[in-house]
Amino acid sequence: MTQSFAVTFDYLCPFARNAAEAVVAGLREGRDWEVRFVPFSLSQAHVEEGDLDVWDREPAARGTSGVLALCWGLAVRDRHPDAFVDYHLAAFAARHDRAADINDPAVLAEVAAEVGLDSGEIAAEVATGRPLDTLALEHTDAVKRWRVFGVPTFIDGNEAVFVRLMERGNVDDVQRVLDMMAWTRLSEFKRTVVPR
Repeated sequence: MTQSFAVTFDYLCPFARNAAEAVVAGLREGRDWEVRFVPFSLSQAHVEEGDLDVWDREPAARGTSGVLALCWGLAVRDRHPDAFVDYHLAAFAARHDRAADINDPAVLAEVAAEVGLDSGEIAAEVATGRPLDTLALEHTDAVKRWRVFGVPTFIDGNEAVFVRLMERGNVDDVQRVLDMMAWTRLSEFKRTVVPR
């Protein structure tokens, strides 16, 4: 039976990367999952009450917010869904392996080209403002419907859980999260110390 769920992401977060790699590995090994990747801006989550939302700021005022990277990811997700997981992992790698500035359009164009996408086409889609509108809509919806506050958050129906997976790409970790989501009598399970 197909398991349908969503998972939030922001390219700024290494834990979102761990989850993304695990979900993609599961999809590639043939897990019967139907996954929706939902953007969540960590920068927006830290906006003070009364300040402008990150998507309402001038592009130059967004600084190191990661909003541009999310917009590129959404442009790929919505215009080239078959290439999204490759782009998704490559964007995380640019940020976390190469310490590349994912707020730089040239870096994002390079990531797109790495996975065989026309970076000019993706840049043009971002320039329309549609991906930014999608980010605002999906981020806001996640906060209102499921009270999402961070990444990665797994969402299954009305259930949502924020997790921090400690290993990269471990498919069994994702399956365990999905299985535990069905255990609705458990509200919180948080280690006081992470053994390493």
